[in-house]
Amino acid sequence: MRLKFDEQLDRLNNLLIEMGWLVEQAIADANKALVEKDVDLAKKVIELDDEVDSREKELDSLCLRLIMQQQPVASDLRFISAILKIITNLERIGDHASDISEITISLAGKQYIKKLEHIPQMADAAIKMVTESIGAFVKKDLDLAREVIASDKFVDNLFETVKNDLILLIKEKADNGDQAIDLMMVAKYFEKIADHATNVAEWVVFSITGTHKDIKIM
Repeated sequence: MRLKFDEQLDRLNNLLIEMGWLVEQAIADANKALVEKDVDLAKKVIELDDEVDSREKELDSLCLRLIMQQQPVASDLRFISAILKIITNLERIGDHASDISEITISLAGKQYIKKLEHIPQMADAAIKMVTESIGAFVKKDLDLAREVIASDKFVDNLFETVKNDLILLIKEKADNGDQAIDLMMVAKYFEKIADHATNVAEWVVFSITGTHKDIKIM
C-alpha cells in the first residue's frame, strides 16, 4: 500500500515539474512576444493557458484522491497541501502571461513610447524565481526557497522604476497616456508573477517545516 502511495506522490512531483515548465515557457514567450511585437507568439501564449489550466485540474484531482483514499500521515499531508497551494499560484502565473500577451496584441503595429528595458528585466527575474521556487520544492531546499522570497524585492523595485518612467512620459506628453497605462499593466502583471513565485516559495517552506509565514500550522 505504501509503495503505491509513494509512486503516486512521485507522479504528483513529476506533474508539478511539468506544470512549472509550462508556466516558465509562458512567461518567457510572453516577454519575447512583447519585445519583438510578435502577435503569433502572443496568441500561442494565450492558447498555452488552457494547457496550464488542464494541468492544474489534473493535479488538483490527484491530490484530493490521495487525501481521501490514502489517509496520509502529517508529513505527506503537508506535501500534498503544499502542492494544492502551489498549483493555484502557477495557474495564476499562466493567467498573467496570457494577460500580458493580450496587451501585446492590442499594441501591435504601434511604436513603443519608450525602450523596453526594465520590463524584460522583470520578466527574467520572475522566470528565475518561478524556476527556483519549483526547484526548491523538488529538492526540499529551504535555503533556495528563502532566496526566492528575498528576490521579490528586486522585482518590486523594478516595477517602481517602470511606473515612475511612464508617469514622467505622460506628464511630458498626454498622448502617451493610453500606451503608458498598457505598459504599466504589463509591468504590474510581471510583478504579480513574482508575487506568485514568492507564494510558491512560502509553501515550499511550509512543506518542509510545517510553518507558513511564521505561523505553525502542522
